[in-house]
Amino acid sequence: MHITNISEAKASLSHLIKIVQETNEPVIIGKAGKPVAILSAYQENTAPRNLGGSWEGKVKMTENFDETNDALTESFYSSSIFPNQQ
Repeated sequence: MHITNISEAKASLSHLIKIVQETNEPVIIGKAGKPVAILSAYQENTAPRNLGGSWEGKVKMTENFDETNDALTESFYSSSIFPNQQ
């Protein structure tokens, strides 16, 4: 495992990235002798995406989901929100 300080990391970031890519080993960056950050290789998630969600299989839509209720629709349009429209 490679260990460096912040000023060295700033001066040789490209080189450190190359080391990380080639060895797949992280680089520890320290300040005043104490570790403060880790430079590590990016691991792309190649697993297939899990479609759906936490509600999948828990919600059911009725056959008449898209049908409108004329009385309910009329109550909205004749309310105080739309007082002058008919």
